[in-house]
Amino acid sequence: MDQKYTPRNVEQKWQQQWEKDSTFKVTEDDTKQKYYLLEMFPYPSGKIHMGHVRNYSIGDVIGRFKRMRGLNVLHPMGWDAFGMPAENAAIQNKSHPAKWTYENIDYMRGQLKKLGLSYDWGRELATCDVEYYRWEQKIFLEMFSKGLAYKKTSFVNWCPNCETVLANEQVEDGACWRCDNEVKQKELDQWFFRITDYAEELLECTNALAGWPERVLVMQRNWIGKSFGCEIDFPLEGRSGAVKVFTTRQDTVFGATFMSLAPEHPFAAELTTPDRKLEVDSFIDKVKKTDRIRRTAEDFEKEGVFTGSYCINPLTRQRMPIYLANFVLMDYGTGAVMAVPTHDQRDFEFAVKYSLPLQVVIQPHGVSLNAESMTAAFTEPGILVNSGQFDGMSSDGAKEAIADFLEQQSMGKKTVNFRLRDWGISRQRYWGNPIPVIYCDVCGVVPVPEEDLPVQLPMDVAFTGEGGSPLAKLDSFINVPCPHCGIPARRETDTMDTFVQSSWYFLRYCCPDFKEGPLDSSRVNYWMSVDQYIGGIEHAVLHLLYARFFTKVLRDLGYVTCDEPFTNLLTQGMVIKDGAKMSKSKGNVVDPNALIERYGADTARLFSLFAAPPEKDLDWSDQGVDGSFRFLNRVWRLIQDKVEMTKGCGAVDTTALTAEERTLRRAVHKTIRKVTEDIEERFHFNTAISAVMELLNTLQNADLSSPQRGPVMKEALESMVLLLSPFVPHITEELWQILGHSIPLSSSSWPLYDGEAIIDEEVLVVVQVNGKLRSKLTVASGTDEETLKSRALADEKILPYLEGVQVRKVICVPGKLVNIVVG
Repeated sequence: MDQKYTPRNVEQKWQQQWEKDSTFKVTEDDTKQKYYLLEMFPYPSGKIHMGHVRNYSIGDVIGRFKRMRGLNVLHPMGWDAFGMPAENAAIQNKSHPAKWTYENIDYMRGQLKKLGLSYDWGRELATCDVEYYRWEQKIFLEMFSKGLAYKKTSFVNWCPNCETVLANEQVEDGACWRCDNEVKQKELDQWFFRITDYAEELLECTNALAGWPERVLVMQRNWIGKSFGCEIDFPLEGRSGAVKVFTTRQDTVFGATFMSLAPEHPFAAELTTPDRKLEVDSFIDKVKKTDRIRRTAEDFEKEGVFTGSYCINPLTRQRMPIYLANFVLMDYGTGAVMAVPTHDQRDFEFAVKYSLPLQVVIQPHGVSLNAESMTAAFTEPGILVNSGQFDGMSSDGAKEAIADFLEQQSMGKKTVNFRLRDWGISRQRYWGNPIPVIYCDVCGVVPVPEEDLPVQLPMDVAFTGEGGSPLAKLDSFINVPCPHCGIPARRETDTMDTFVQSSWYFLRYCCPDFKEGPLDSSRVNYWMSVDQYIGGIEHAVLHLLYARFFTKVLRDLGYVTCDEPFTNLLTQGMVIKDGAKMSKSKGNVVDPNALIERYGADTARLFSLFAAPPEKDLDWSDQGVDGSFRFLNRVWRLIQDKVEMTKGCGAVDTTALTAEERTLRRAVHKTIRKVTEDIEERFHFNTAISAVMELLNTLQNADLSSPQRGPVMKEALESMVLLLSPFVPHITEELWQILGHSIPLSSSSWPLYDGEAIIDEEVLVVVQVNGKLRSKLTVASGTDEETLKSRALADEKILPYLEGVQVRKVICVPGKLVNIVVG
């Protein structure tokens, strides 16, 4: 055995052995309980970072532990490989996105293997592989045939320079993240998935996700945004038609004094009078240049413009000027808001700015509001005033009454609204999954026949840095015959949002080699749902919501039987250094490669697991890394020092132990119980590691001399190595072999604690006088009540408190306390 612990040699040896033996390869096995463990797969950006190390180490502990507990563990890895960064790199490096992506995958795969992660690499997939995205195209076509995929005109963030749609997160201070050009709002024909068809089920099922963090569920519920209210028609003045609004505050309708429309509203142009046209057009153009998320921020300045037209409040019959307002979006409700400035703060600020009328219709209890003296809107519940027949009703009670009245008078109807909007999946870029449709001047939108799939992404494209997708300039890709009538037609050049690929990859992991369709239902139904999913809180809404939606769609298409993709969710904290999240811009990045080169992967893993609980942020500490390395060296030296004592030893004879040996064995089995519970029940890896550190101290200080010292020490050393193995798998495999085992540790079972061994022989009993601590007794475990009472009453520290008083009662809780009540 090497006298010195050399991580590089140990880790290379066991990584090669695991790969040679296909140690973590897994197949379906009905005789075993399955366990599907998954961390969110990475984008192949080029290098892993400490956040990856932490995330994947957390998952690996769980996977190795469950495997040692006898479960059939699926633990796969792959690559979220499409996306704009690859195109940017292609332009900058005069390369090709495919070359850049696959080179990064190769490098990052090597980095992950150096961490010793227990992945079934035979299931590896990359979403840019044609054998992955071809089946996604088939799913798209099935969704199209069911009406779940459709095309419509929509406003999008548009960069005129890059000639592409930008996601909200790609717009920074109103400019494109790539070229810093000003972003505008543009109407484009876009492909959508009809996620709103599943809004109710997506919301309802959050109540069944008991294994998810509550804050994630709250974020999802808020994003779906179910609200109960009314649709109310406000007739247009001087013409037919009405402005339809959705409101949850129909109790305030008598206070509606003007109407606010989204600048994108189809009525915007129609209602603009000739004398207002120049000002309205200028305002609309300004809003088009404004980030849509920014428009709804509380601190965003409210601005608007009068269209010149009016509508009529159906209950007061007052004419209401119709404005376009920059804070109103078409994405919610009907794109029109009945403005009640006295009872909505945004409306109040807008009304004050443009000198619009205010009408109080809800009063606080015992207070009389005056519209002219109000400095802010009153938004709390209260009593209705100035509301006709509804005066004197509570605002909550009036909601139902006014809703009923509006329905009776055919002025509106009760309805439910969702904040959730259909998912726009069109992207005007090359490096993505081609949308499999063809446009024919005769036949219209024609789905690509299934036998012609996949629509393969062409490799012969030029990346010039000019705006637009290279696909839109490639005649050989665009020009195709119509599958129906045969005349010249045009292929769709938009590609799918990368969130589409990450919405079903976890299902494909179950059958990555399946050639007959997207999913092999028998295998998928064996593994799904994912038992434990691990990833960042930043994916709490979009990715997780889309994955839930996709699972339900594939269920309804007959591919899967599960309703939800992820049974349990762990959102791990960030890695913090110098008070900020690690990032290149802050100059506080720790390179995992350098860390592994110096200390080894086991040290990197151990520190990332020991420094904080998984769900909390981890504060980087160079001293903490050194401490983790020193601990592993201590474990190494201890076994080197003690291994001779254990050779040839059999099982422990529990009937022949000395007191010291019983004490040591008790510490071992208590540690087994502690580590088992911390991993299985709480994922408290830091306290589990701490318990093993305490055991190490106990073993180093042990002084055994009886014939049983060899078996006791052997059991202790083996237990310590087994308990550490999920955290630091390389060094423990080596130490397991050193301890004389021919079967690898990765194929061994988790240790079980002996219930008899952990029973304390002596216990500490607290002695109180009138409920106040006065002494402590060390007694044999199981000492009866009468003996405890006698010992307590005779204790020399207690006797002074009994002088001159009467003992009225002695309360005894065996093994815990004696309380002497005196008068």
